[in-house]
Amino acid sequence: MTHDTHPAAPPPPGAGFIEHIPGTLPLKHPEKHPQAKGVGVLGLHEGRTLLIGMETRCQFVRSVAGCDLSEDKLAASERELPHLFYTPDYDAMLARDDVDIIAIYTPDAMHADHICKAFEAGKDVICTKPLVNSLEHAGRILETGRRTGRRLLVGQSSRFFEPMRRQRRDLERGRYGGLPGIELVDAHYIHRMDWYYRKSPWAASDTDWIFLGMSHPIDLVRWYLGRIREVQAFGVRSAMGQSFGVKGNDIVIANFIAEDGRIGRAMGHYGCHELPTARNCIELMLYGKGGSSLAQYHDMRYIHAGEGDDEMTEITEDHLYAGRHRYFNSEVHGMHYGEFANYADHFGQALIEGRDASPGLEEGVETFCVMEAVRRASRGGAPVEVMPLLKEVGVE
Repeated sequence: MTHDTHPAAPPPPGAGFIEHIPGTLPLKHPEKHPQAKGVGVLGLHEGRTLLIGMETRCQFVRSVAGCDLSEDKLAASERELPHLFYTPDYDAMLARDDVDIIAIYTPDAMHADHICKAFEAGKDVICTKPLVNSLEHAGRILETGRRTGRRLLVGQSSRFFEPMRRQRRDLERGRYGGLPGIELVDAHYIHRMDWYYRKSPWAASDTDWIFLGMSHPIDLVRWYLGRIREVQAFGVRSAMGQSFGVKGNDIVIANFIAEDGRIGRAMGHYGCHELPTARNCIELMLYGKGGSSLAQYHDMRYIHAGEGDDEMTEITEDHLYAGRHRYFNSEVHGMHYGEFANYADHFGQALIEGRDASPGLEEGVETFCVMEAVRRASRGGAPVEVMPLLKEVGVE
């Protein structure tokens, strides 16, 4: 038996990042709109997913540029999409005439600086959730957006996942009493996050899980209830969270009452040992006057009641087989290709057609204020009214 004494070759640049292997079924590349908006992505960890998603799934936006301080991330993106412009210099990307939209996927505390810089450069913005994580930043981006007249879309990806889109479409078409007929909204996001602390240590020290994971269920509740009047919340730190030095609560339950009196609930747990077959990590349950429905991530199920003579029938729509390559890009249920592409195309089409896109800047800031109310209530124990927070940042 012999042993190889030659030293191992160094890994290629970007080897520490997962390559995005396409699925076995090729995606049909839609024809680009003649006015498709050029997008430059800032932050190429999750942002690389959007660059790829726009290449294969979008009509109204196109990938133009990528920016990151990490040479490895730039190299990994360039291997997959070599025809794009890459730079570690944000100003260089902002200076490009072919970049109409800046898509921001940087750590939360940096969002306000990056958003305002893009607005001042004459660019519209997509920003991943959470939009910001402080009231001062919320007021700042709102003022800058209003002054410059630039548009923004919050990348609330769960709204743009297939089951949630189907569920919303049914309500907007009037099923179960329509949107006004919703009487109770129940949403959660439950996900074990020790892997995330190892990848992004700032998640333990520099932000709060109410702005991270709970931005999904809180946004979903506010999406259906409208303006929230008051929040009651309770939170604790899990054993897992404590082991990583999490400074905020990573287990939270929040109750909401809307201005019109309807109610909702959101729950988050990020230090848990999951039971994926028992509970999907994100679920949105709607209870309406004329029926109930459940949308699930990541299993791509939409469960609802029938109509008319079939109203006592439970129907399960399973979109996983047909939709897995659009939403996940492979057989593995991970990343966010479909959702990111969906919201980018939604925004691009709205810009081209001169209409509103949702969730926009004002709505995103309002949802942040609801999250801040949850954070305060979960730490102080007393209910928190949302309106004073809205007035503080300039929302009418």
